[in-house]
Amino acid sequence: MKILVLNGSPKGDSSDTMHITRAFVEGMQEVGKQDVHIINVIDSHIEYCTGCFQCMHNGGKCYIEDDMEGILAEILQSDLLVLSFPLYCYGMPAALKALVDRTLPLSSMAMTKVGERYEHVSQADFSGLRYLMICGCGFPNSRHNFEPAVAQFGLCFPGNNTVITVPESPMFSVPMAAPVTGPRLQKIREAGRQFASVGSVDAALLEEINSPMIPEETYAAIVNSGV
Repeated sequence: MKILVLNGSPKGDSSDTMHITRAFVEGMQEVGKQDVHIINVIDSHIEYCTGCFQCMHNGGKCYIEDDMEGILAEILQSDLLVLSFPLYCYGMPAALKALVDRTLPLSSMAMTKVGERYEHVSQADFSGLRYLMICGCGFPNSRHNFEPAVAQFGLCFPGNNTVITVPESPMFSVPMAAPVTGPRLQKIREAGRQFASVGSVDAALLEEINSPMIPEETYAAIVNSGV
C-alpha cells in the first residue's frame, strides 16, 4: 500500500501526534510492507488559496507555482492519505489548512447533490483513496474538543475515512511517562494491524485509544503544576 502522511504539526519530526502516527504505521508494517512517505507540511512551500477558481475551469491547473502541484500528484498516486496533526483552536494548524484549501484543483466548478448536500464534481479519480485522521490534543479528555476537526475532516474527505483522536498527547514526548504511553502505543499498533488486515479498526479498540491515559484530574493537576 502506498501511504502519504501529511504531518501538519509546526514541530515537524518532534510532533507529539507523530508518536501516534508512527505507531499506527508500524502496526501496518507488521502485516505487510508499506510504501510510506511523510511530508512535514511546515517545511513545504505552500501559498494560500486565493479563491480565483481558475483551477476548477482549466482541468485542475493552479496558477500558483509552489510545492502543491507535486503534493497533489502524490495524493492521486496514493492508496491511503493520513492527516496527522495536533489540535489548534479546535481545528487544523494553519499550514495544513492551507494545504487542504489548495486541494481545490481536484474538483470542478460543477456541483451534484449527494444525500442532503451538494458537492463539487471531481476532476480526478481518487475513488480508491482512503483517508485517516490522527489528531492529538493537550486537553485531558476528548469531549467538546475534537468535534469541529472531526466534522471538517468528514466533510472534506467523505467516505472511506477513519478517525483517531487522542487526548493528553504531550505525554508521548515525555520519557518518564513511558509506563503509561507505552501500553497506549501498543493499542495504536494493534489498530494499525487491524487496518492493514481488514481496512478498518474495531470500534471498541478505537474507544480505548481515544480515552484519557491517566485520570483527567491528575493530568490537569500535572499541567497546572508547571504553569
